Amino acid sequence: MSGTLSATSVGLGLRRALLGPLQDAAPGDFDFLECAPENWIGVGGRYGEAFERLAAQHTITCHGLSLSLGGFAPLDETFLGRVRRFLEQHRVALYSEHLSYCADDGQLYDLLPIPFTEEAVEHVAARIRQAQDLLGRRIAVENVSYYAAPHQAMAEIDFVNAVIERADCDLLLDVNNVYVNAINHRYDPLEYIAQLPVARVSSFHVAGHFDEADDLKIDTHGAAVKDGVWTLLEAAYRRFGPHPTLLERDFNFPPWAELLGEVHTIRRLMPRAQAGHPGLSAHG
Repeated sequence: MSGTLSATSVGLGLRRALLGPLQDAAPGDFDFLECAPENWIGVGGRYGEAFERLAAQHTITCHGLSLSLGGFAPLDETFLGRVRRFLEQHRVALYSEHLSYCADDGQLYDLLPIPFTEEAVEHVAARIRQAQDLLGRRIAVENVSYYAAPHQAMAEIDFVNAVIERADCDLLLDVNNVYVNAINHRYDPLEYIAQLPVARVSSFHVAGHFDEADDLKIDTHGAAVKDGVWTLLEAAYRRFGPHPTLLERDFNFPPWAELLGEVHTIRRLMPRAQAGHPGLSAHG
């Protein structure tokens, strides 16, 4: 499939539990599929065959899980080589990773927050630049949800902005993560998105979360998108214009019609007047 996306594209996550509905979906139900390359590189059998069929029919984007951009272990160049081949083979339109770390002498199987310090900015930005060189493409990093910060010498928004500027990379703006962090860490989500550079935002994620308490939200990707997140997504469209937007759902899947209802909500919220924005190249 062609590795391009229009700015108004809406996608779904390519999860194994959704393989059946995704293969049976009607044309126009979604515009692209996002997968974690770690979960599909080298996979054979019926899962591998199903992935290959979907990748041949639909534009694929990738959202990585294990680069550990904030970690101290050297980047795994062998793994990055495999990712590069995967991205090129499937003409992947967008590749992103988390602005976090997940390894320390072994995989930690969690996305952990990076200290908000100048030293961390320089460290992470250098690793992103190295990853971009090895992948042969510009990547996006995602603002992550976090519940405790190891050290904050600067505000979250200042840390994110400094990293993407010094790394010369893009931002995958996860609107749900902004909403969750704003409540948990008591800041204004509208002020947060107002301070992000318009030219750096390449795509959006939107997802559901769990209401642990009025002042504690847990990012789960296992529930319907909340009204407050929809409102914030609409505000993000007003500021940044339309960009490819992914509905994230990782478990507790509802009936297919309910998922499509959320896809249609995304389509409705996008500013139609800006539907003519140019598409994104797979290798641009």
